[in-house]
Amino acid sequence: MPIPIRSGTPKKPSEMTRLFMTTFIGIIFGFFLGISFPTLSLSKMNLPSSLFPSIDLTYIEDKYSGISKQALFNAWSSLKGNKGDSPLHPRYNETEIWVPTNPRGAERLPPGIVASESDFYLRRLWGLPSEDLTIQPRYLVTFTVGYDQKKNIDAAVKKFSENFTIVLFHYDGRTTEWDEFEWSKRTVHISAHKQTKWWYAKRFLHPDIVAPYDYIFLWDEDLGVEHFDAEKYIKLVRKYGLEISQPGLDPDRGTTWAMTKRRDGVEVHKDTEERPGWCTDPHLPPCAAFVEIMATVFSRDAWRCVWHMIQNDLVHGWGLDFAMRKCVEPAHEKIGVVDAQWIIHQGVPSLGSQGQAQKGKAPWEGVRERCRKEWTMFQDRMTNAEKVYYKAMEIDPPNSTAR
Repeated sequence: MPIPIRSGTPKKPSEMTRLFMTTFIGIIFGFFLGISFPTLSLSKMNLPSSLFPSIDLTYIEDKYSGISKQALFNAWSSLKGNKGDSPLHPRYNETEIWVPTNPRGAERLPPGIVASESDFYLRRLWGLPSEDLTIQPRYLVTFTVGYDQKKNIDAAVKKFSENFTIVLFHYDGRTTEWDEFEWSKRTVHISAHKQTKWWYAKRFLHPDIVAPYDYIFLWDEDLGVEHFDAEKYIKLVRKYGLEISQPGLDPDRGTTWAMTKRRDGVEVHKDTEERPGWCTDPHLPPCAAFVEIMATVFSRDAWRCVWHMIQNDLVHGWGLDFAMRKCVEPAHEKIGVVDAQWIIHQGVPSLGSQGQAQKGKAPWEGVRERCRKEWTMFQDRMTNAEKVYYKAMEIDPPNSTAR
């Protein structure tokens, strides 16, 4: 029987032991290196970016799932030589600032330097800023005006004390002529031809601009104020907890809505009775939770909500009076008319003259037609927005709130 022949030289026991130990140590070393890898900071590796022209972060994240996507991005940014930050993945490290709670766009600023609010306070060009203001007005009143109504506005402005900042929005472009009045030099003048109160409000009365003011008055120019005192009005608004209000209107001069007519013998009223069929609910407009838009007064918090509801392209504001109740709760308690301080609506059609004659229609007719169209458009937008919301939330909507 042939004997098998083995090739090679038999290994000595010492060599086998060394081979085994080497393999074992290599396995142990690889194991500990592997579990410690996620704690290594690739951002500390000072390697030329040219060595890594392209890296698939998705592949790396899948391969090393213990490393977060943000850590991988930071590491790759470092390897790329900090050539730029992704707007979706801002860089974070010990020396750079990123504060997510800052206003949008200001995340890279330290919170202590962020000035997110402003005001209409007029300041000097000299001296110390801390000494600019001898008084900080607590209230804001705006009038949208044409120079032809200067006597009316002069009388109205004089009803507001130094506790009020006065802003005039000029729809006729005439501003310097108002310097004949001493108070005009302490007034903020903003001018744009043939623009309405609500156009100005949307662009110049952002809630962060009017934040220092407890109450904001948005008034028309054709209001008689013989029986009105602004400071007393504020006291009554506070007393009755009104977030949205207006002075009562002289009933002898003609009014559209029963709610806004002044009542004798009371300080404030919050509801009324209207013509049959006008009110489906006694707590809803126009029987309650309702004031008109000619002489509205808003609290700071209420205005922050209403401002966001003003549509950028609907300049006349028609329909807002029925929808403002959405900004306070309960609306039938926090919206009301101040009877003890009342005004006269003179009904001067001054803004109508800023229209344009078309197709044989007078300028004011075109303006009025636009008002009615905007009312319908606003109602449709509100109704559709509510439908979309309730559908997205998968809940049954209440009865339609648009009139």
